[in-house]
Formats: sequence, C-alpha cells, structure tokens
Amino acid sequence: MEAMAASSAVARPTLRVAAFCGSLRKVSWHRGLIRAAEKLCEESIPGLHIDHVDISGLPMFNQDLETGDGEGFPPDVEAFRDRVRAADCFLFASPEYNYSITATLKNALDWGSRGKKSCWADRAAAIVCAGGTFGGGRASLHLRQVGVFLDLHFINKPELHVRGYEEPPKFDADGNLIDAETRERLRKVLLSLQAFSLRLQPKEI
Repeated sequence: MEAMAASSAVARPTLRVAAFCGSLRKVSWHRGLIRAAEKLCEESIPGLHIDHVDISGLPMFNQDLETGDGEGFPPDVEAFRDRVRAADCFLFASPEYNYSITATLKNALDWGSRGKKSCWADRAAAIVCAGGTFGGGRASLHLRQVGVFLDLHFINKPELHVRGYEEPPKFDADGNLIDAETRERLRKVLLSLQAFSLRLQPKEI
C-alpha cells in the first residue's frame, strides 16, 4: 500500500503556471500576489510551479513588426510566446485602470494571440486583482471577456479581489502580501487552478 502511494505521488504531474503582472510599478501589489503564489506553491502545493513572465519590455503591438505572413516576430516577442506556449495554465494579476485591464497586459494578450493559433488557447487560467472599493473586479470581468476570444478557460470559483486600502493592511510598503486571510484565499485559487488544469489535460486512450 505504501509503495502504491509513493508511486502515485511520483506520477503526479508538475504543472507550470505562467504568471503575468499587469502593473509596471516596482512595489506593485500584483507583483506581491505573484510572489506570494510562488511561495505558496513551494511550501504547500505540490505539483504546481509558478513561472513569472515579465511582460514589461514587450514592444507595443504593431502588425508591421510581424514577418513571414504573420508567423515571425521580434526576438523579445518570440521568447515571450515560447514561454506562453510552454505553460500548462496561467495566472493573471492585474490592477483596474479606468474600469479595464492595463495596457501592459492587453498588449501581451494581443501578441500571444497572433499567428495561426493563439498561444493562449485551451488552457485554464485564474485572475487575482487588488484595488480600491471593488478590488479590481471590473478589470477581472473585462479580462474574462477578452479571454472568450482567446479560448482561455477561467476558473469561476473562488475569486480573489483584494480591497488593498482596507485596514488592517493587506500589503507592506514593498508590495508584499502580509495578510494571512488573503494568503489563504490565494492558496484556494491556486488549488482550483491546479484541479481545473488537470481536468482539461488530454486523456490517454
């Protein structure tokens, strides 16, 4: 029995979660959420690995930069697309700007959507947001709308919309998540993403 349990544990796949921060701020709460997710996976979620993909250096989308009938891209964009394609699932952390997602994140989504097949298609994704009264909820909704065309499959529950200005503080001066309750909510989001991603993986016949 112990041998069977050990074999099952070894066989469990490790899923690579490509994480994207929509904020450019050095002390962004959303970078803090991604760091917290990395630590949670290392400490308490076996089989899940966070790969923070920096999208801050991508050029603004311009179709003139594409070559080879839309199949060739600038080196930075090609490297980004390779990491997106290599991921098993996605974690998006974005603030709400003017009722929507940030231009930085939308730009990355647009570059990943180009070519014969979207780099985003047919994989699970989760959204975490932090902000004011609504905790970034309207950005989350808009991202879901964009994801429909990209064939992303977002988990529905649980959601994480952090009201970052409430007391007691959820983040420290460096943008690190310090609230234990929010950390536990983030852990549940990651577990849900893991379970949904495993369900979407093709079954062997």
